[in-house]
Amino acid sequence: MRHLLLPVPRWLFGLTFSLLACGVLTAAANGRAEEAPTNKPAGPAWERIAPYFEPPAEFAAKYGDYRSPLRFDDGRSVESAADWQKRRTELLAKWRNLLGQWPPLITKPQVEILESVRRESFQQLRIRFKWTPQETTTGYLLIPAGEKPAPAVVTVYYEPETAIGLKVPDRDFALQLARRGFVALSIGTTEATAAKTYSLYYPSIDDAQVQPLSMLGYAAANAWHVLAQRPEVDSTRIGIVGHSFGGKWAMFASCLFDKFAAAAWSDPGIVFDDTRGSINYWEPWYLGYHPRPWRKRGLITAENPARGLYPQLRAAGRDLHELHALMAPRPFLVSGGSEDPPRRWEALNHTVAVNRLLGQSSRVAMTNRPDHAPNEESNAVIYAFFEHFLRDGVK
Repeated sequence: MRHLLLPVPRWLFGLTFSLLACGVLTAAANGRAEEAPTNKPAGPAWERIAPYFEPPAEFAAKYGDYRSPLRFDDGRSVESAADWQKRRTELLAKWRNLLGQWPPLITKPQVEILESVRRESFQQLRIRFKWTPQETTTGYLLIPAGEKPAPAVVTVYYEPETAIGLKVPDRDFALQLARRGFVALSIGTTEATAAKTYSLYYPSIDDAQVQPLSMLGYAAANAWHVLAQRPEVDSTRIGIVGHSFGGKWAMFASCLFDKFAAAAWSDPGIVFDDTRGSINYWEPWYLGYHPRPWRKRGLITAENPARGLYPQLRAAGRDLHELHALMAPRPFLVSGGSEDPPRRWEALNHTVAVNRLLGQSSRVAMTNRPDHAPNEESNAVIYAFFEHFLRDGVK
């Protein structure tokens, strides 16, 4: 049975509700007042997404065991927006040192057009460009008719064909966004996926100096520059979206590269969880890189331990909520499924607190569905999210 997303009237925004029992997305209001949707323009996109900026009552003002990002490494509290800028610099530097320093960004990419076809109401270009200092990639650029310059979104996955609607249903983010007037660039790790190495390794797979998941973020940052130099694109309104593997990729890209104006992460596992096989940041193609032969794929056990950076991060008490905080005040949406249930608000509330310090509200949202796979209803919220924050010019 298809999951339904019911329209929510305004008078319900202040109530807590859960519709999972009916197989629908959950949303909750009655959360922290500072995340109430205030001073937002009315419109269909906002009406669709407004309920999802509040946690369920049981998770309101709950922060779990996560160390607050509003505390400097020396223990001092962050008390002002100026303090936060210093703390953000400290936090970003710490994570970049842990993950490995990126090579210089490719800010003036040379883009080769391999094929151009007319499709529906947009032009579809198959393009090739350098996304690391050593490697090129082939992706698809969808350019719709309509007013220009337009907002744009990078979509990331195992290969670029899915997002343009040629493979798995409900993962066609680039196609659906192009239909809504967005320029869309779809990229993916086609060759690495075929080889079951999945990621990017710099300078080589046998001597990676950057954690592979961070290197994917670097590649997405270079894809941002591909879009930014297009005359059809407003470079101040470029977002990023991905599901699962692509959700991890989109999360690291948007957190580590602050030119992405908004981001949607579909059920990546937004924090570490060693009990979930799909939240597998310990694998060597994510944050557990080590020279080959690689550990056997699967959960961490005494016989098959994690290696590389990941166990060091866990031992130090670090978690991905510190990266989320780097998004503030940029908006992001967690399109949660089986790996990101409502209790993930305990991590998200830390970024809510950062935004509150910055005088911002309604910047952190989460939907929840029972299954890992996205569906038509959960994706509709993603599209409305980008329409509100990128297309409609909301600051």
